[in-house]
Amino acid sequence: MKANEVAVAMDALGHEARLEIFRALVRAGRSGLTVSEIQRRLGGMPRSTLAHHLQKLVMARLSLQEKVGASVVTRANFEAMRSVVTYLSDECCVDEAADAGTQPGVA
Repeated sequence: MKANEVAVAMDALGHEARLEIFRALVRAGRSGLTVSEIQRRLGGMPRSTLAHHLQKLVMARLSLQEKVGASVVTRANFEAMRSVVTYLSDECCVDEAADAGTQPGVA
């Protein structure tokens, strides 16, 4: 994942409501949640506000939506989530290890 893609994802998660929506989707797992289920879990956020936040998560590729019958099911994009976490963690302690003359993660 490129830095600009991670920045978009982090921006989307930087809003408290979107972070809570994303956490609800992650907890729901691969089955996802309908918009009504998300709304209920978040204490009745107005549908138009929820739609705005969901669209921002979709645009950031952190969530995926699928029409199932009369409902729209939203799922966390676990691949994108892992890519963001990997991007952030891959650089962990690299400078420290270089200064010590060791490989990252090697004591």
